[in-house]
Amino acid sequence: MEILAYGVQTDERPLLERAFAGRHGLRCLDVFLNHDTAPLAVGYPAVSSSVNAVLDAETLAVLAAGRTKLIAQRSTGFNNIDLDAAANLGLTIARVSYYSPHAVAEHAWALALAVNRRIVRAAGRSREFDFRLDGLLGRDIHGMTVGVIGTGKIGACFARIASGFGTELLGWDIAENPACLELGMTYTELPELLSRADLVSLHVPLVPATHHLIDAAALARMKDDAILVNSSRGGLVDSAALVETLRAGRLSGVGLDVYEEETGVFFTDRSIHGITDDVLARLVTFPQVLVTSHQAYFTHTAVGQIIDATARNIDDFAANRTNENTLVPAADA
Repeated sequence: MEILAYGVQTDERPLLERAFAGRHGLRCLDVFLNHDTAPLAVGYPAVSSSVNAVLDAETLAVLAAGRTKLIAQRSTGFNNIDLDAAANLGLTIARVSYYSPHAVAEHAWALALAVNRRIVRAAGRSREFDFRLDGLLGRDIHGMTVGVIGTGKIGACFARIASGFGTELLGWDIAENPACLELGMTYTELPELLSRADLVSLHVPLVPATHHLIDAAALARMKDDAILVNSSRGGLVDSAALVETLRAGRLSGVGLDVYEEETGVFFTDRSIHGITDDVLARLVTFPQVLVTSHQAYFTHTAVGQIIDATARNIDDFAANRTNENTLVPAADA
């Protein structure tokens, strides 16, 4: 089967090519899949999309018209895909339901530690041979109260690391995770978690009920010197409200690996022309804010697992099989 892969990162390409060698024909593109780039897939029965693809009804219609039958997304999240439209168009949709939760949890902690100990500012000063400690005062993680919002696989990994630091654990989720309870986590209502936690990390999916879960009211409940980390989905945080909170001198650190309007910006080089998103531009100017470009998943282990699962999804489609990754099955499956 001939496959067109969109949004392929430089470090990802050799892993993809190795996984598909001898199994399927593969063409890799660095552009993201959206309405403007969908015509490139004409004649390809399968496409593989990245997390920042825009798979709305309009884009899906272009793909279907070009005889594409399968979209294999190389991510767990699928809030960017109109599943109803895909079903109506006869498109099969598959995702990657599992990859290393340690990759994301470890990156979330990297962000938390970096903003707490002012690592980026310190490193920048050292490059200019400025070795003062002014403005670099951090806090011990040991003894902090850590709030974990979403205690699934990634949240549980994050909590396990937090436990190793010697923290008090608070959790919020629709169901309690026995593994987190074994760590000594206390489940609370969200307002209580926000008001008590010194560090809050987000690990819930983006669905209508969680959109802007951290809004102005939620931010107002947090401690003035709290740390906020989001390595899940950008839409969980009301970015404009976050800017206003920071402008008011609140929150001692914010680590963001995702941003609600990241599509078309993250994974691209905007260093020459800049960006037109005033909210993102303002966020990165705050000294206590650290933004990374949706890279929490980007480890050899996790990317390898994502690619292996994607290849299996395509193998199964070619054999007229479904698996646990199938979101919209073929009409005749």
